[in-house]
Order: sequence, then C-alpha cells, then structure tokens
Amino acid sequence: MYSAAEQFADFNKVNVAQATKLAALAMQNAEKLVNLNMNAAKVVLAKGVESAAAAASVKDVEDLMALRAKYAETGVEAATAYTRSLYEISSQAQAQFTALAEEAWSTYTKDTAAWVEQASKSAPAGSDAAVNAFKSTFAASTAAFDQFQKATKQVVNLADASVRAASTNAANAMKPVVKGRKAA
Repeated sequence: MYSAAEQFADFNKVNVAQATKLAALAMQNAEKLVNLNMNAAKVVLAKGVESAAAAASVKDVEDLMALRAKYAETGVEAATAYTRSLYEISSQAQAQFTALAEEAWSTYTKDTAAWVEQASKSAPAGSDAAVNAFKSTFAASTAAFDQFQKATKQVVNLADASVRAASTNAANAMKPVVKGRKAA
C-alpha cells in the first residue's frame, strides 16, 4: 500500500525538481540580459569614441550638422535595436516561465487527482458524499484555472502583437524625422 508519507515525499521531490528548473531558467535569462547590456555598453563606448574623434575633425558648420544627423540616426537605430533585443529576451523568458508553470500545474493536477483517487479508496464508509464533493470542487477549480490560463495566453499574444507593431511604427516614424534633419 502507498502511504501518505511516501506521497508527500514524492510531492516534495517534484517540488525540488521544479524549483531547480526555475532557478536554472532564471539564471539563463539573467545571463542573457547581462550579455545584452555588456554588448550595449561596448557599442556605446565605441560610438562615443568614434563621435568624439569625428567631432574633433569637424571643419565647418555643414560638417557639424551632417555629423549630428548621422549620429542621431545611428542613435535611434541602436536604441531601437536594443529595445527589440530586450523585448525578445523578455518574451522568450516569459514563454519559458509559462511553459514551466504549465508543466508544474499539470504535474500538480495529475498527482492531486491520483492522491484523491487513492484517498477515496481508503476513505471510511459513509464518506462518499464528502469525497465526491472534494472531487467535484477539484475538477471545477482545475477547469477554472485552465480557462484563466487560456485567457491569459490570449492577452499576452495581443500585447505581444501590439508591442511589436508599436516598435515597428516608432522605428518607421523616426526615419523621416532623422532624414529631415539631414536635409536641413
């Protein structure tokens, strides 16, 4: 017979495994952010040195205005690229954490359902109504969570599409502004 102590031990093993996966996932994504920021810092430093050297070699106002327009455009492009990269890393992390949470929820519901089934077999006589009420409540809460999860995915997908569209529109909107400055 499968004892309650063994069930709790198995439950704890699963929780430790899930916590380990969560920690590893968090570290991987933190590393991605650190790498992105280090690369961005290197680019900013290199662009700063380049622009300082270019500014030092300016001979007249026209050259200065052309240089200003050039660095305005590259600055907007770099900021947009950084933002997109940051958003991609965040989106990927969110998807990974969501998958991990779904896996944990699936494991939890299966294990709880198995535990309820096992407990109902061992339940004292006359407790059928209470066991059935618990099973019904558990099934209803699982169904409600599943619906909430589906709705959340829809909202996340809508938000993702909106952010991507806004990013593209912002980048496209800045092109005429920067080009207009070049012409001035």
